Amino acid sequence: MGPMNDDTTPQAPQGGGYQPVTSPYEVQEPEPVQEKRRVGLGTALALMLIGSVISGSIVGMVVANTAGGSGEIINSLQQPSAPAPDAPDNGVEQVAAAVLPTVVSIQVANRAGAGEGSGSIISSDGYVLTNHHVAAGGGNAFMQVTLNDGRTLPADYVASDAATDIAVVKIRDVSGLPVINFGNSGQLQVGQEVVAIGSPLGLSSTVTYGIVSALNRPVRASDGGGESSLIDAIQTDAAINPGNSGGPLVDMNGNLVGMNSVIASMSSGGEAGSIGLGFAIPSNFAKRVADQLIATGEATHPMLGVQVAARSDVDGALIASVEPDSPAAQAGLNAGDVVTRVDDRIIDHSDALVAAIRSQDFGQTVALEVRQQDTGQSRQVEVTLTSE
Repeated sequence: MGPMNDDTTPQAPQGGGYQPVTSPYEVQEPEPVQEKRRVGLGTALALMLIGSVISGSIVGMVVANTAGGSGEIINSLQQPSAPAPDAPDNGVEQVAAAVLPTVVSIQVANRAGAGEGSGSIISSDGYVLTNHHVAAGGGNAFMQVTLNDGRTLPADYVASDAATDIAVVKIRDVSGLPVINFGNSGQLQVGQEVVAIGSPLGLSSTVTYGIVSALNRPVRASDGGGESSLIDAIQTDAAINPGNSGGPLVDMNGNLVGMNSVIASMSSGGEAGSIGLGFAIPSNFAKRVADQLIATGEATHPMLGVQVAARSDVDGALIASVEPDSPAAQAGLNAGDVVTRVDDRIIDHSDALVAAIRSQDFGQTVALEVRQQDTGQSRQVEVTLTSE
């Protein structure tokens, strides 16, 4: 595998839905223009109903056998329906009610095929945050969005960043739309409750619930054709599936803390589905990139100024070369150095270094722990990253 440059801009896969992951860092996606094979919902629902009937019969027998000896017949069909319980403060019901109006389904079609995904409305005049692999090709294709109230409206591709799988589209000729609120993804904690909303398998306005399973997961998504993206992801066990791409991951106050982008799968083919390993782009990062895309049509990222070798036999990120006059060169980094830590974050491979640096602020000074590969000696190095 060739060297990876921390300031290169690989292209992310195109098309709607998720890219199934064959490992935490290696992602494979089906052909973007082919229609995804859907779950057989009729069969699945039939099986579920059969299971419910059997379960109900067993429960009924248990109740009959424990009803007592009074001989009184109690028929629930003749009883009034129980009132709905009050929704708890900051419960999933309240989160869903607040966030659903700000989430859209996105459909993109061109000569080669069609794709779909989800998005979050980030301005009342129609800007929508979504994934690059959902919106890519939208500049040369028909695009429309479906709002939560059922309206289907035309939309236009604005810009995207393939390297980080972030895109912005705009709904035409609208005003007064509800807008999602951004949360601070930097304050997320492992174990924190989150809610995912989107249109998995075309089922719009789907709400699922889970927790933050891990933070700072470097996940590389690739279609196998040379196009890839690298995200410094939030891992969640909230069920997300093909079609959830671009939809929001929100906290229990309804604030957007991540954008769902990738799922892991036990399958290497196109039959990906949730196994409780989903990955979302942190909202702080997505917001920064979206601001750039709207303002300038492109995105830039903080850079260290090195090329790193994709080596699985090195515990850390091996520097293959250092660009002259770069922040790395000014800090005294050399080819052959191995970066093992950025501030308090452990770096165990090259993608982890690229993701960690991209996630920093422009012009920020970070502390690197660097080990010389030949001597094994370690040193601390401070590096001020490039400005915007």
